[in-house]
Amino acid sequence: MFQPMLPPFRRHLDVLPSGLRLVTIELPHLHTATVVMYARVGSRYEDDADNGLSHFLEHMLFRGTARYPDAYLINNAIEELGGTLYAETGRDYSLYQLSLHPETLAPGIALFGEIFSAPVFQGIEVERRIILEEILEDLDEEGRDINIDDLARATVFPDHPLGYKITGPYANVERFDDADVRRHFVRCYGARNMVLTVAGACQRDGVLAEVARAVGEIPAGTELNFSPPAALREGPRFSYVPNQGSQTSLQVLFRALPETSSDFPAQQVLARVLDDGLSTRLHRRVCDELGLAYYVSASVESFCDSALFEIDATSAHANAAPLLRESLTLLADLCERPPTEAELAKAQRRYRWDLESTFDDPDAMAGWWGGGELFHRPLPFEEKIARIEAVSANDVVRVAREVFQRRHLTIAAVGLLEPRQERELQALAHQFR
Repeated sequence: MFQPMLPPFRRHLDVLPSGLRLVTIELPHLHTATVVMYARVGSRYEDDADNGLSHFLEHMLFRGTARYPDAYLINNAIEELGGTLYAETGRDYSLYQLSLHPETLAPGIALFGEIFSAPVFQGIEVERRIILEEILEDLDEEGRDINIDDLARATVFPDHPLGYKITGPYANVERFDDADVRRHFVRCYGARNMVLTVAGACQRDGVLAEVARAVGEIPAGTELNFSPPAALREGPRFSYVPNQGSQTSLQVLFRALPETSSDFPAQQVLARVLDDGLSTRLHRRVCDELGLAYYVSASVESFCDSALFEIDATSAHANAAPLLRESLTLLADLCERPPTEAELAKAQRRYRWDLESTFDDPDAMAGWWGGGELFHRPLPFEEKIARIEAVSANDVVRVAREVFQRRHLTIAAVGLLEPRQERELQALAHQFR
């Protein structure tokens, strides 16, 4: 068993009286710090009428606080401290992040806390125009959604909010008003629904005192619940949107194993055997040997109760079917023949190296311990490594057979395909295993 030489660090979990969880990660070897708020808010927690409201609210939280009551003032105050506020809304979470020099950490926490304790929600019409412009980037001249990620996920989760578009429909964003924003804020941004994380050059006692002052009075609220997506009974599924671009975008997705599964580490190794650099199977076959695409990747998108194993690529329109054929052939081969000892060892070794590098990145450490805390108990380094190193070549084959099944398969394409090519893509999907 490898014994890592890790830098000194300490992780603390404190729960404020309101129910807000505070994760402090002391990394004394670093010279920066990051403050991140994670919240259970996103399209997963919406219905049809509210779809897009989580993303809309994220934008509105940039519009100022009681002390800095417009977007310029709040952003200028943050930048005066050496930071830049970043935020993103996902399907099952939202995060707000501020990276700071250690000497401005205390005032930074105070200012950061105002975003959640004293937002003003002014300038809604300006923000509405900005979000509508963002949505237009995903539409063609006929108003069709050509975002391949959204098309694929709507097909994988057709009757579940994990399939909703994060930005929501154009009509919803046109309709949202101040009352909607405030209602959603009260519902989603209660202390019990959030995890605040401070990582880097910091000390727990000082952080706890600053956080208690900054956000200690946020109402407890209610932790949002959710329903898991139903198991897939039939497949494959296929979606295609014509688009007059120079290339066709293609996604091959399988419903996969969530992080809570005991086989998740084998699934991680499986993904790395397929795509973990230019010498691994996917890029080598599709790009280096056949020249079917310039870009192709494989990854696992995890939710707390589900996951997607995804191959994503763009190619010339004529190459879409050969690209799909070769990708599915690679997956089928992994169901029959285990990876070599060299492939397995390389995947495990590169996983460990990547995980070790996290200790030099306060943002990544915040995601590991704080983002993980939002849904489940984060695993320590030693346990993560032990689970990966315990994966055998036969485990990889077993998980490949479990995941890469026709009933789990979804194909999504956006591009310019002739009817013959579209039929060929569908036929390849139906012929898989």
